Amino acid sequence: MRTRLLPLAALPLLLAACGTVVGPNYTVPEQAVVKRLDAAAPFAGAAEKPFSQQALPGHWWRLYRDGTLDSLVEKAFTANTDLRVASANLARAQAVVQEAEQLGRPSADVSASPGFGRAAGAASGVGHALPDRASYDAGLHVSYQLDLFGKIARAVEAANADADAAQAASDLARVTVAAETTRAYLEACSSGQQIAIARRSVELQDKFVRSTAQRVKLGRGTALDNSRALGQLEQLRAALPPLEAQRRTALYRLAVLTGETPARFPQAVASCERVPVLAAAIPVGDGAALLRRRPDIRQAERVLAASTARIGVATAELYPQISLGLSAGSTGALSGLGESNTWRYSLGPLISWSLPSTSTARMHIAQAEAGTQAALARFDGIVLNALRETETALTNYARELDRHAALTAAREQSALASTQAAKLYRFGRTDFLTTLDAERTLASNEAAVAASNAKLASDQVNLFLALGGGWEEAAQ
Repeated sequence: MRTRLLPLAALPLLLAACGTVVGPNYTVPEQAVVKRLDAAAPFAGAAEKPFSQQALPGHWWRLYRDGTLDSLVEKAFTANTDLRVASANLARAQAVVQEAEQLGRPSADVSASPGFGRAAGAASGVGHALPDRASYDAGLHVSYQLDLFGKIARAVEAANADADAAQAASDLARVTVAAETTRAYLEACSSGQQIAIARRSVELQDKFVRSTAQRVKLGRGTALDNSRALGQLEQLRAALPPLEAQRRTALYRLAVLTGETPARFPQAVASCERVPVLAAAIPVGDGAALLRRRPDIRQAERVLAASTARIGVATAELYPQISLGLSAGSTGALSGLGESNTWRYSLGPLISWSLPSTSTARMHIAQAEAGTQAALARFDGIVLNALRETETALTNYARELDRHAALTAAREQSALASTQAAKLYRFGRTDFLTTLDAERTLASNEAAVAASNAKLASDQVNLFLALGGGWEEAAQ
């Protein structure tokens, strides 16, 4: 009797422990890189002229003031397949949260099993066959697991952190889609600009070829001059097919990003020959704003929180699990349905606990702790990589601006030299090779400036992508 009363005597002590949550409470570790003062400092490369310390706007692509680009990004946000996948993953994570929360609520099972048949008389010690009869068994079972040590609470905490990480992953997909859509649009326009410049160079060279041929007919030149001019013309023409392929590739990518088949690329973009330019200096903010804004950093931090909560889930395995249960029902012949002698109920076992396997539980704790250390290392790595990407993008863009200025100056000088050489050649004041070389230099410099425009556009997108903006509206 005394032995049977021991579990009941221990019940008040166990219930008194209700609300105890084992395992570490999550906070961002003090040794995490994100807490370093220098991680939140102003960017080293942001002190130069093309940047400002203002906060990055959420719709950064509107800084180009291009309505076509704005509409393409909005369409991509609606139809992009990567965003649909991210949305589905987020819905799944939220459903997992609901499942985890359900563990802390009472559960009820209802059963009903009517039947018809005959029991064996021999089994009841009867020497004759028992009659056929209709029978039934119906019941209700209610159970509730006491979360005395916080296993369910930690599981819910981990599920919520996973859902937050899925939200951050969705935001990151939005950032990437905005950047890649902008990149494809700028590449299509820059390729169109390069094609237009290349075609103008071909036209000018074709005029030069005709002029040279005329001079040869008049005896003021040689067949060699004509061959060299034709060779230069064909060399300029050879630059066009790769640029056409580059533009078509960008158009195909833009179509897929906006949820269309490649052949249904936007026709308006196919005729774009001007690279959109930023209306003002690029607003970049500082390191502190970057750490708050970038979704991949938030995702890594939430994964760390989930891993920490799972240490508590594993630690709870060291303690008993206690469930309360109640079952009631009716069993008997179908003809006696509802009679008092068919009803049954049970409060037992009132308490059922599973004695833990300590060695297995401790292995699970060790696994969870190792997973948390790995999550912290990934978190630190993502923070450092975010800072590196931003500083690199700032430097690349600033130096390309310097290069572009030098190339523009060189193009202006080569254009002047080409004009002067052509004039001198017409009056017989210089030779053909000098004129041809001036034309070749001008064409090369024109192409270099156009390529630099394309590189600047790409560097701008890389910088905006590193800054991590573009998801804010979805979060609101």
